[in-house]
Amino acid sequence: MPLRSLQAICLMSFFLADVRDGLGPFLGIFLTQHQWQADDIGLVMSAGGIAGLLVTIPAGIVVDATLRKRLLIIAGCVLITAATLLLWFNHQAWAAGLSQVVTGISAAFIGPAVAGITLGVAGQSGFNRQMGRNEAFNHGGNMTAALLAGAASWYWGTGSIFILMTGMAVLAALAVSAIREQDIDHHAARGLESGAKEQAVPRLSILAKNPVLAVTGLTLLLFHLANAALLPMLSMRVTASGSDAINPGLYAAATVVISQCVMIPVALFTSARAEKVGYRGLIMIALLVLPVRAALAAWFSEPISVIPVQVLDGVAAGILGVAVPGYVVKLLRGTGHVNAGQSVVMFMMGAGAAFSPALTGAIATRYSYSVAFAVLGVIALAALLLWSLAGRGHQEAIHQPE
Repeated sequence: MPLRSLQAICLMSFFLADVRDGLGPFLGIFLTQHQWQADDIGLVMSAGGIAGLLVTIPAGIVVDATLRKRLLIIAGCVLITAATLLLWFNHQAWAAGLSQVVTGISAAFIGPAVAGITLGVAGQSGFNRQMGRNEAFNHGGNMTAALLAGAASWYWGTGSIFILMTGMAVLAALAVSAIREQDIDHHAARGLESGAKEQAVPRLSILAKNPVLAVTGLTLLLFHLANAALLPMLSMRVTASGSDAINPGLYAAATVVISQCVMIPVALFTSARAEKVGYRGLIMIALLVLPVRAALAAWFSEPISVIPVQVLDGVAAGILGVAVPGYVVKLLRGTGHVNAGQSVVMFMMGAGAAFSPALTGAIATRYSYSVAFAVLGVIALAALLLWSLAGRGHQEAIHQPE
């Protein structure tokens, strides 16, 4: 395997961690400090999620078709950074909305592009191992960025986070450029076997006819509907309390650092054990974790409760970050539409994540944060039940091209 390009992919994953999601949990803190209400913040977050949602499947199709996957990632970094800097200078409603819409659309292209490049360089046999490394570096990047952001916000205020993100975007673009174009097998990157003829690729209707892909997507939709708003709402609850004892920016950074520390070893373990344990079983473990996490957030409002909540987040995210892409690659092997299939699943995940902040923000505003977290726990249980029931009817299905 081309070692230099594989190393560059790891570095790309590291620096993209602070770029792909824009401000992440710091968005809620930044807007709360400018007198925004929880429901308004939730709507702005959801606007970005919905925008990204609308282009997710087309993004996967583009990644399958294009020979310029590196350019897609670099362009996404530039657009996300520009949109985030706009919010720094102008925090009115239209600027916040536009910033999140541009971020959502750009991020929709980055995910399948990273998966496609990884598959094209590492190949089918090396995909799981490299995805585990990608996730480990991605979580390491999140942890590093959170530590730097927490320290910067402590000394210079929340605005310093914008500068940090801009620097990470520049480094991410440089890492992408270090991936050698000749090392990317664009045929393999879309899930085709080496030497397969172009006319052997079936139409995209194969995705719509795949029931396992549909169940996977729906399960992950419910998971992210319950999961996406949990961390931002934890940070917002501390900020809204008005306590001077805790710096909101430092608290948000701590929540990220705790989960990322757990995600790194979990991602590496998942990539090493995926074939032996099975993707369905690994995904089941991640689904089991979320209801417990939501219950802890609902029952305990003390800042110290963030530790077990985010440890569990690290377990679930570390597993899903490796198991879900690997499951889809195995499911759609030989179809030529692996990245489009990844985008179908990302579409469903994005649908849940897009509506999660608006739903949780509305409940928190009208009732309380504890009630909001309890509702998220019920939704997480629904995801677990669906995956469990679906697993009784079939084993892991692997598409075999006709």
